[in-house]
Amino acid sequence: MQLPEPVASHPVLYGAPTSDGELLPWSWAVERLVGARNYWVATVRPSGRPHSRPVWGVWLDDGFWFTTASLARHNVATNPEVTVHLENGDASVIIEGRAHPAAGVDDVLRMAEPYNAKYGWTLRPDGDAGNVADANEPIGPALRVEPEVVFGWEATMRNPTRWRF
Repeated sequence: MQLPEPVASHPVLYGAPTSDGELLPWSWAVERLVGARNYWVATVRPSGRPHSRPVWGVWLDDGFWFTTASLARHNVATNPEVTVHLENGDASVIIEGRAHPAAGVDDVLRMAEPYNAKYGWTLRPDGDAGNVADANEPIGPALRVEPEVVFGWEATMRNPTRWRF
């Protein structure tokens, strides 16, 4: 499944509408999502407390893919609403969406190939339920974040843009 082309508009940031400056093209956000090494994923624990962790991941044509057992087993299983953002605050890209577990081996293989190339890792399917393992041990489910809205801006918050799917 490939994501549709999102619609760009001026966002509301820090409580104020933004209406000046050019809108960034979606390709600008994709370039940064593909090129980033580390991503921060924020979820909510079942107790309601926030939870944020850095993860490795890959941006594919259907969303952001990552794996981490603790987030998947507890937080995302209870509340699949997540945000993902890049480390770089100067060229920010922030995804808001829903996390979905991988459907099976085909999903894991599609994620693992670019993931392993990017990180020099050994991610592989672990069984047929969408779980992954590496050379050392089982890790847990592979997750895909399907974006609903993405925010981005250049250094000093130039050209803030909201993309809606």
